[in-house]
Amino acid sequence: MSARRFVTLDVFTTEPLKGNPLAVVLDSEGLDDARMQKIAAEFNLSETVFVFPPENTRHKAALRIFTPGAELPFAGHPTVGAAVLLALRAAEESGYAGPQAFALEERAGLVTCAAEPLGAGLGRARFRAPGLPRVTHAAASPAAIAAALGLDAGEIGFGAHAPSAWGVAKGFAMAPVASLDALARVRPNDAAIRAVAPEDHAAIYAYTRVDMDLTFRARMFAPGLGIVEDPATGSAAASFAGALMQFEKLGDGAHDVVIHQGVEMGRDSRIDLHLMVEGGKLIGVEIGGEAVVVSEGTLRL
Repeated sequence: MSARRFVTLDVFTTEPLKGNPLAVVLDSEGLDDARMQKIAAEFNLSETVFVFPPENTRHKAALRIFTPGAELPFAGHPTVGAAVLLALRAAEESGYAGPQAFALEERAGLVTCAAEPLGAGLGRARFRAPGLPRVTHAAASPAAIAAALGLDAGEIGFGAHAPSAWGVAKGFAMAPVASLDALARVRPNDAAIRAVAPEDHAAIYAYTRVDMDLTFRARMFAPGLGIVEDPATGSAAASFAGALMQFEKLGDGAHDVVIHQGVEMGRDSRIDLHLMVEGGKLIGVEIGGEAVVVSEGTLRL
C-alpha cells in the first residue's frame, strides 16, 4: 500500500466553498488508467488531476485529467487549479513568491502557463489553450436545443447568436439562451442532450449575455461524463471563443471576456477569457482565474 498526497482546491474563485472543486493527486507514479478512474469516481468531483513527472524535464509536470466517468485530454479548471498548486509548492520550496512561467504536458498537447501566489493557499493562473476552437459537429436546431434544456424554442438565441458546435479538444453543443431568467429555468434532459452533442462528449454549454459588454453567464451539463452540472468549465470557455468569433465578429486586437458560471448552483465562479485576433482570424485563446486550497490529505492505495 502506497501513501499518495492529495490537495483539493476551489477553482475560479478566491473563496472556499465557491467556484469549481478540484482534487489534485500528487505522487501518481504507478497508477494505471483503471486505478485513476476509480480514484476520480471516489472523489466524485467534476474532475480529478493526477500529477506525474514530465516526459521533458524542461516542463513542470505531466497531467492526467479524469471525470467520474472518463478521461479528458484537456480541461480548464484542472489546468488552472494544478498550475496554482504547483506554483504555491514551488514558492514554499524556494521562498520566491513572484510570478512563474512553465509548461504542463496534457494529453491534448503542451499547455503554457503563468501562475502567481497571492497569499497563503491562494493563487492565480493563466494558460494558453493547446489549440484553437474548431467546429466539431453539426449545430442542432433551436427546437432540439430547447428540448435538451427544458425550454421553449423561442427562448433559444439572442442577438446574432444561434446554436453552434465548437471545441478545443472535445466538442460542446453551444446553446445561446435569450435571458438570465430562461437560463435559471433550465432543466436538462439527458437523452436530448446526447442527441445534440458529440457522441464521444455529451455536453451542452448554455449561455446568455449579462450586459452589452463581453460579459456572459453560463451553465454546463455533461451527462456523458457523469457530470450533472459543472460550476465552472474552462475547456467550454475556451471553445466558446469560437462562438464569439462566429457571432460577435470581433475585430483585430485583444478582447477580454468575463464568464460567470455556477451561480444557480451557489458555486459562483468567474472565468477570464482572452481572445487574440489578427487579420480577422482567431490566433490565440487564454483562460485565467484564481484558485484556493481547501484541504490536504493522504490516499492509502
